[in-house]
Amino acid sequence: MIYLVLEVDLSPGQGEDVAAAASRRFHAALSLHRILKRSVDARRKDRVVIKYRVVFGADEGDRARLVRHGAEPWVPEQPERSAPAARRPRVVIVGSGPAGLFCALRLSERGVACTVLEQGKRVDERHRDIERLRADGTLDPDSNVVFGEGGAGTYSDGKLTTRIHKPGISWVFDKLVDHGAPPSIVYDAKPHVGTDVLSKVVASIRAHLESRGSRLLFGHKVDDLVVRNGTMAAVRTEKGEEFEADAVVLACGHSARSLYERLAATGIPLEPKGFAAGVRIEHPAEFINRSQYGSWAAQLAAADYRLTWNNPGSGRGTYSFCMCPGGEVINSSSEPGLLCVNGMSFAARDLPRSNAALVTTVGPQDFPPGVLGGVEFQRGIERAAFAAGGGGQSSPACSGRAFLDRRPSSSVPTASYRPGVIPGDFDAFLPAFLADELRLALADFDRKVPGFADEGTLIGVETRTSSPVRILRGGDFQSPAVRGLFPAGEGAGYSGGIVSSAVDGVRIADFLCQ
Repeated sequence: MIYLVLEVDLSPGQGEDVAAAASRRFHAALSLHRILKRSVDARRKDRVVIKYRVVFGADEGDRARLVRHGAEPWVPEQPERSAPAARRPRVVIVGSGPAGLFCALRLSERGVACTVLEQGKRVDERHRDIERLRADGTLDPDSNVVFGEGGAGTYSDGKLTTRIHKPGISWVFDKLVDHGAPPSIVYDAKPHVGTDVLSKVVASIRAHLESRGSRLLFGHKVDDLVVRNGTMAAVRTEKGEEFEADAVVLACGHSARSLYERLAATGIPLEPKGFAAGVRIEHPAEFINRSQYGSWAAQLAAADYRLTWNNPGSGRGTYSFCMCPGGEVINSSSEPGLLCVNGMSFAARDLPRSNAALVTTVGPQDFPPGVLGGVEFQRGIERAAFAAGGGGQSSPACSGRAFLDRRPSSSVPTASYRPGVIPGDFDAFLPAFLADELRLALADFDRKVPGFADEGTLIGVETRTSSPVRILRGGDFQSPAVRGLFPAGEGAGYSGGIVSSAVDGVRIADFLCQ
């Protein structure tokens, strides 16, 4: 038996497994050993194909013929192994999102127990608070879509795509699978997990960490850092508790506004950072599926899309972001009197509507002065959106066509968002430059995907695409002002998304173990 890598294309709904298709095509008895990659090629709507790159077992006698058909020898990757830590510092991690959890998981694998402090609640309790918000608009500022076990990524589509190419990615994927993610995330070109599965994954990681001696403490909002002689000594919570530490990993998430304010007040070096802001746009899932897959839509899973528009006049880019096929728009507010939204999907992606952020780049030139100008920019838009929604966390909404035509919506569009939507004038709460850029982009997207504006419903606003602040660190991952303080992940401005945040936490864990 030899192992060879072959490329195989299947039609959607072909009704046979990849080994049978390859055996027939290459006239050889092939057995499936491992799928390396799977993707959907929908560039031609009349010939959509599912493309596989697969390791097959084959007879030695078929080698030469299979090589002529493009087969390559398979060289297995060596699994990444973590050596025991050379030292065992006392580590406190602030935040239980991907950066914090995977930092703790890597430390645990290397024999270092740690303490994780999370201002929100465990994922099961967090679910109940979010459902209360969706039912009647009651917001818990410490337990919501952005704060709680698993971080903001737990309430998303659970996308695991990343543009980074750093060591640690395969380890992160393996650990996700170990804790309940589907094995297909390892080979899918666009892997995703979904909120329902991610919730179970983070709970499994918590149980594993606790079994290895780490502590995960919920309802522990970090209020201050205790620094002695320029070195981290402890963190202090809002309740007045102190947790001594040789190293503090600050994995606080992109919405830790009160902590940003405290850091700025105590002289921790920060700088304003650009991000993107705009709205959510929601369509019938069937419309998106047909637009992407044509007549093959019924045979394929819910479709995603990525659209971009670059304005040559202003130099700004507008693009779709965090697309959630077969999902819903959700409330991502974390402060009373403010409103912002996000999107999420379950693993099945089988709800009747699909949504994505439609956002434009903004930068420090657009903000009020100061290192926290981006936070104030976000708050200003969210405050205006809250008022436009009539309070109570209802969201303003309008049809994409009404927005393009600058006319008021007289009726409430169909939308998945809860606790509900009301007709809204987006020019009343979006900065003028944002509204102008969004209109130009929406018109362009409507040309690329006919019906995109007419079928779409705008729900606003989306401001939490990434952190508006960078907590500065050096090449050794530490703050230049405080030894032993390690800003990490998306909240510190060094990653974007689940995988890159997790990898950032892993890299810091490895540094701490040297």
